[in-house]
Amino acid sequence: MVQIIRKAALPSPSDVPEALRSVAAAAATIRLREPRPIGFPLLFTAELELIEPVVAFLHEHAVQRAHTADTVRTYTEILYDWFETLEQNGIDWREADPADLVAYRNRMLGEPSAHTKRPYSIRTINHRVRGVLRFYEWTVRSGWLCASPLIGRSNDFAIARGARPSHGAREDDADANLFVLRQFASLPRPLSMAQARELLAALMPPYDLMARWQLYTGLRVSELLRLTIEDVLKPPAALRAAPEPTHLVIDVLRKGRKCGYAIVSASLLEETAGYASAHRRAWLARSARRQGAVETPALFIGSRGTPVSKNRYQQVIHCAGRACGFKATTHLLRATFACMMLARLERLAKEGASINPLLIVKVLMGHEHIETTDRYLRAIAIDTCLLGEVLDSLSTGAQG
Repeated sequence: MVQIIRKAALPSPSDVPEALRSVAAAAATIRLREPRPIGFPLLFTAELELIEPVVAFLHEHAVQRAHTADTVRTYTEILYDWFETLEQNGIDWREADPADLVAYRNRMLGEPSAHTKRPYSIRTINHRVRGVLRFYEWTVRSGWLCASPLIGRSNDFAIARGARPSHGAREDDADANLFVLRQFASLPRPLSMAQARELLAALMPPYDLMARWQLYTGLRVSELLRLTIEDVLKPPAALRAAPEPTHLVIDVLRKGRKCGYAIVSASLLEETAGYASAHRRAWLARSARRQGAVETPALFIGSRGTPVSKNRYQQVIHCAGRACGFKATTHLLRATFACMMLARLERLAKEGASINPLLIVKVLMGHEHIETTDRYLRAIAIDTCLLGEVLDSLSTGAQG
């Protein structure tokens, strides 16, 4: 089966046999123009042959384009699953055709995930299919393949060509490919105020404060975990000179490494300062006593003195929501901020304020496209409480 072997650090001369120490010392002095980071994924076949185009593809995205670790991990998982499927069926990756990709897609439709044991969602299936298509587009563009039936006009089956509408889009666009299944975007269902309060009460430090940050600022998990103690508790000199600042505008690194900002209220800053002076300081001191001097710039750390991981935080929120009797996710906290903010801004606009609520929320959420923000406007338009009253009245009228 296909294997993923992570790049390790070079051994020090003292860690190798004496006959190899000179070689290890010489290797440590070699300077590479584009070194791959420690932990970089290397894909091998069952015969331990390096799958060079995949490694080159990941190298371009991880090193040259400097994509985030999450993006590289996603591409690695997609290509691992695709090449594992090809190997199990005895298909050379260079000879893969539309029928192979359709079979791969249909297998995910009919079989549960080997990892989660749950059926694949349409979104996950489309995400993997698009990843495979982008890889083959890259191989042709980079010269690994002269051509591939998976890209361009040749990926259309004859039976489907006559029915494809023409909207002026590129025919090799992976997002508009016939392999991609129809997908209907679900509207977010934000937490109610009562649910939000119940969830926060069920969380322990530092997760309760992290959830408050998402509810009050709308930050993504990755943006939240990138916050440092310097970002939050050491404001600029101009702000420190202000008598009583009501909020702080902090710079954040958005998704896709885009620059953005978040507006943090004074009350949230006070809670954060209290956490930093009590829990965070105590956990770091305990970690230093046990393991020596350990210091981290991360704002949110766990009781062991190490930065909170994304998976751990998501798991805590999920378990707390289940204990409260409703579904809770980190993305739902962000969606709750967007819907509440949009509802209040819409109310101000109706009262005469010269504002564009949708554009304001788009900036605060760090969305690239306004269509993404529009989902929250449609979500607040469909008030479940109001719909419940209408349905009750309809049923009462029908009985009468």
